[in-house]
Amino acid sequence: MSTALDGLEQRLQDSLGASVIGLKPMIRALTIAVIARGHVLLQGPPGLGKTLLSKSLAAALGGTFRRVQGTADLMPSDIIGVHIFDTSKREFEFHPGPLFADVLLVDEINRASPKTQSALLEAMEERQVTVERKTYVLPPHFLVIATQNPGDFEGTYPLPESQLDRFMLRIDMNYPQRSDEQAILTQYAALSVPAATAPEVVSQSMLDAARAAVDGIHMAPELLGYVLDLAQASRQHAHLTLGLSTRGALAALRAARIAAALRGGTFVAPDDVKEVLPAVISHRLVLAPEAMLEGITTQAIVQRLLEQIPVPR
Repeated sequence: MSTALDGLEQRLQDSLGASVIGLKPMIRALTIAVIARGHVLLQGPPGLGKTLLSKSLAAALGGTFRRVQGTADLMPSDIIGVHIFDTSKREFEFHPGPLFADVLLVDEINRASPKTQSALLEAMEERQVTVERKTYVLPPHFLVIATQNPGDFEGTYPLPESQLDRFMLRIDMNYPQRSDEQAILTQYAALSVPAATAPEVVSQSMLDAARAAVDGIHMAPELLGYVLDLAQASRQHAHLTLGLSTRGALAALRAARIAAALRGGTFVAPDDVKEVLPAVISHRLVLAPEAMLEGITTQAIVQRLLEQIPVPR
């Protein structure tokens, strides 16, 4: 295993694991997203530590951190910023909002209206925002971590497909195992003990070294064709109205390459693609109405695609 990748993941596992217990697979997925400069969507019921996990990751990475709470009355200007008239200069000046941070946590993003959710589209894709016909560049390591409650919860809005496609990974969080939950209750039961967040443990030089190591992982043309076959099959699936986009296929390749490096490989194997694919494409697929009525899920369709598409030799 690459020393750079090994050290980076282990530091995040140790640091975040001290605050959030029993989430090793989620921390591994976050490691992949950080190396790939991809945005992350955390989904699960309230009260499972999604916000704490996000804050701990931001602290571990260092840099500036801002948090936005999704509400029905949240406006785009509350995220991007506003122009305020300066009486001394007799002109309007732009005052940046929380969007201008290295790590932005959008808590319960699907409680914000579609108009406000769409305010993140340009920022997530191009790492810049345009206000009053002027473009403002975001920090180079800009990362969005958004949490959302399941869509059938009261007071939630569905995320636009174009925005879902901009999240590299969706990490589903479920209720913890009994032993992990017991450890959580023991650690945070005291009223005088605040929820701790991780200190900074990952430097920019470590991230640069990890990304350089990933660039050396070989991707065979057969594996590229395998991902294209999966994408094409999703676009033609009878239970889907929207399949995997080209952006999604590229995210799958990047995630698979990082997964291969994390396991110590020098090339991407089909198992690396299978490992990352559910987190990469499940949120990008849109079910047909009849499939929703039948109770079919995108996760089930992804598993079926992995079973049906021939694996390259």
